[in-house]
Amino acid sequence: MWVHVLALFIVAVGLVAAEDYVRPPAGKSLFVSLSKDHSKTSPQQVHISLAGDAKMRISWITDDTTPSTVKYGKSEGIYEASATGTSSSYRYIVYKSGQIHDVVIGPLEPSTTYYYKCGLDSSPELTFRTPPAQFPIDFAVSGDLGQTEWTKSTLQHIGKTGYDVLLLPGDLSYADFYQPWWDSFGRLVEPLASQRPWMVSQGNHEVERIPLIHKERFTAYNARWDMPFEESSSDSNLFYSFEVAGVHVIMLGSYTDFGPGSSQYKWLESDLKKVDRKRTPWLFALVHAPWYNSNIAHQGEKESTRMRDSMEDLLYNARVDIVFAGHVHAYERFTHVYKQDADKCGPVHITIGDGGNREGLATKYKNPQPSISVFREASFGHGQLRVVNASHAEWTWHRNDDAQPDSTWFTSMAFDSACVV
Repeated sequence: MWVHVLALFIVAVGLVAAEDYVRPPAGKSLFVSLSKDHSKTSPQQVHISLAGDAKMRISWITDDTTPSTVKYGKSEGIYEASATGTSSSYRYIVYKSGQIHDVVIGPLEPSTTYYYKCGLDSSPELTFRTPPAQFPIDFAVSGDLGQTEWTKSTLQHIGKTGYDVLLLPGDLSYADFYQPWWDSFGRLVEPLASQRPWMVSQGNHEVERIPLIHKERFTAYNARWDMPFEESSSDSNLFYSFEVAGVHVIMLGSYTDFGPGSSQYKWLESDLKKVDRKRTPWLFALVHAPWYNSNIAHQGEKESTRMRDSMEDLLYNARVDIVFAGHVHAYERFTHVYKQDADKCGPVHITIGDGGNREGLATKYKNPQPSISVFREASFGHGQLRVVNASHAEWTWHRNDDAQPDSTWFTSMAFDSACVV
C-alpha cells in the first residue's frame, strides 16, 4: 500500500520526468522469492567482488543474526582458512533490511576454484573462481540490468561465456524506492554473482532520494554493494578503481559531484597519476550517463555533458582506452573520440545500457548517424571484452534474441607511439 502512495507523491513533486520518446515494452518483470525451505539463518543474495590485491569480498544477507564468517578452501568440503567481517542493516521508510554481511578473504591464488560457506556450518557450499594474474582475461559487460524476462536472457548468455569479471555501469535492480525489489535482484543474480566477481557502479535508479521523506542518497546501493573504494584511496563507494591481470579499471559516479574541486575529481586526478602502463597497459573507465550518444534518449543531461566537460581532459591525457556507459537502453559503439571529434588518441566510447530493464528499449536515433558513431542498435544484449595480451583486445557485442554481433579489435594506447605520453 505504502509504495503506491509513495509513487503518487513522487509524481506529484516531479521526480518522474516525462520523456519525449516512446520505448517498446520490456519483458515481464520477474520477482524472485525465497524458496519454501529457506530458513532465516540461510545466506541469500550472495555476491563477490574484488577487494584489493589477491583478495575477494563475499557479501550476503540473512533474515536473522548469524556469524559474519566465511570458511573456504581449494577442495570440496575442506576449508583450510576462514575470515570474519562485519554485518549491518539499513532502514528505508517502513522497510528494514536483513543482516548484510561483508567478509574479505585472502590472499587467494589466481585462476583457482575455491569452495566456501557463508555463516553457519549448515549453509550450502558455494564455489567461485579467481581471475587470472596475467593475460588473457575475459570481461562481461552489461548495464541497466533490471529484472525482467530479458534480464534473465542476458544473464543466461553471460553465464555461458566463461567470463572472469563482470563490469556493470550502473542501474542494477530498478527497485525505484520499493526495497523488496533489491532483495529479488540479489536472488536473481546470485547464481552468477556468487561465482565470479561483479564490479558495479551506480546509476540514476540507485539514487532513491525522496524530499522530506528519505533525504539520503544511495542508501540501499551503498549498504548492499560495497565496492573496494577504500582500497583505491577513495572516500566514497560511488567512485573507485581496481586492477586485475594487467588492466586498471576506473569506476566513476555520474550522480555525485564531478566538477573540478570535487572529491571525485581530485581522486580521479590522483588515481590516474598512479597508473603504470608497464604494469597495467590497459586502462578502462565506466560511467553511467554516456558522454557520447546519438540516441534520442537522454540528450543534454548534465550528468553526461557537464561530466564530460569536467573530466574528459583527464581521461584523454591519461590515454584511457575505452569508456563504458549505460543509461541509454540500447547499444552504441563510437570510434576514438575527444572533444566530440574523432581523435586516434581519445578513448573509444561504448554505450551498453541494454541489459534487460523494465522500461524497454530506446529505439530512436539521430539521423543521419554521426561520423564518430560506428555501430548502433536498440536490442537487448551484452558485451564481451577479451584482453588477449598487453597490446590487443577483442570486443564483441551479442544481441540476445539472435546472437547478431558487433565485433572489433582494439590496440592499447600504451602501444601506440603516436599517443604515448
